[in-house]
Amino acid sequence: MPHSADTPAQTGERVEIRALEVADGAALWRLAAGTGVLDVNTPYAYLLWARDFADTSVIALVDGRPAGFISGYRRPDDPQTLFIWQVAVDSAFRGRRLASRMLTDVVARSGASRLETTITADNAASIALFTGLARDQDAEITRSDFFTEDLFPTSSESGEAHAAEDLYTVAPLNAQQA
Repeated sequence: MPHSADTPAQTGERVEIRALEVADGAALWRLAAGTGVLDVNTPYAYLLWARDFADTSVIALVDGRPAGFISGYRRPDDPQTLFIWQVAVDSAFRGRRLASRMLTDVVARSGASRLETTITADNAASIALFTGLARDQDAEITRSDFFTEDLFPTSSESGEAHAAEDLYTVAPLNAQQA
């Protein structure tokens, strides 16, 4: 199973990025909830994700502790497109390029020629992450309207609707492997 491990020079920590295992499901749920910004799904959903989409998702472990994850899947109607659903990094591990390293790993392992993700307009960190991937892959990144606010239900607690999600596409990917 492909993975990457290295030791950041400044910290001496061991970082391992690997495919998901079912036992990671609870950690994925905790990481997603801990971000304070991701839409958190049920713990059951993360267990299923770890089982059914392990080959298109990764977890980052720092000294054996879950530090972040990326969940993704191949689009059923276009298996060459990897859709990235959630990116989470525990606040204690931010600023170490874990998201970028996980994204590079999952893209390389997937062999996909295209990536799609959705990002709200105010999420500068995610926009920068995927723009960096496009730059590193010598690929183009495009943005288009996708899920408008009116498609989301209004939150009963806050009375607010979910922000619109723009579709970002990065292609071509893995060109150097072709």
